Amino acid sequence: MNDSRAPWVRPLTALVISAFFVIPLYMILVNVIKQGEKITQDPAGLPVPPTLEHITGLLTRPDNLFWASLANSVVVTTLSIIVLTVLSAMLAHYLARSRSRWARVAMLLLLSGLMIPPQVILMPITQVLQFLGLMTTVQGLVLFNVGYYIPFGVFVFSGFLRGIPIELEEAAAIDGASRTRIFWRVVFPLLRPATASVLIFLGVWIWNDFIDPLVILGPSQGTTITTGIYRSIGQYQADFGTVFALMFLATLPVLVFYLFLQKQFVKGLTGGATKG
Repeated sequence: MNDSRAPWVRPLTALVISAFFVIPLYMILVNVIKQGEKITQDPAGLPVPPTLEHITGLLTRPDNLFWASLANSVVVTTLSIIVLTVLSAMLAHYLARSRSRWARVAMLLLLSGLMIPPQVILMPITQVLQFLGLMTTVQGLVLFNVGYYIPFGVFVFSGFLRGIPIELEEAAAIDGASRTRIFWRVVFPLLRPATASVLIFLGVWIWNDFIDPLVILGPSQGTTITTGIYRSIGQYQADFGTVFALMFLATLPVLVFYLFLQKQFVKGLTGGATKG
């Protein structure tokens, strides 16, 4: 088929696909600075006149809904991605460099964990956490995140490690470096692009997670940023201005985090796709 017959098809397709992503963002941006009564009357209309009452009201709420949710999300996400990155990189290095049969079996078992939705294992996990005394604790939620997402980290790191020449490690070993020193001084610095990819993917997934912190933390330990949005909606009424303000502020940390690691993130994706 000659593409010159319909030169408008591809731009139109790109426009339609982009609309699915742009329209929700537009709705958040216009309604977060729109007067409360106009949100339900004309949700897609322009904010005339604009107002910051929803944001200031959320930041100064007596129950500190936003600040408590933000603090919990930052602690859970930060601890989870740090532990996940370290453990995934070390385990991936061992499995990628090992030629034993058991290493291949372990890799297959880990990769099979990527196919299991977290909701399927949530109830058994809560029983394990109750047995360990970690239910309704931040440590329990972090432990759940590490156990569930480590297969993804191993998958990304192992794919990137196959493109790193093993001769670099052998040369360091000849110079007398231990295996631990080789990993941290030689291998891990070369994994910077893959590390950025793992940090961004897992950071966004854990930050946006809803059902797991809702069940594991429970009401006694406050809320994360996603469960805070849910709990700001009552059974018979909802302050949509607060909801849109909370959604807007919840996206800012993830956006800044992505922009900070964007260059390394792209390198990690292309490196893992073309090497090995």
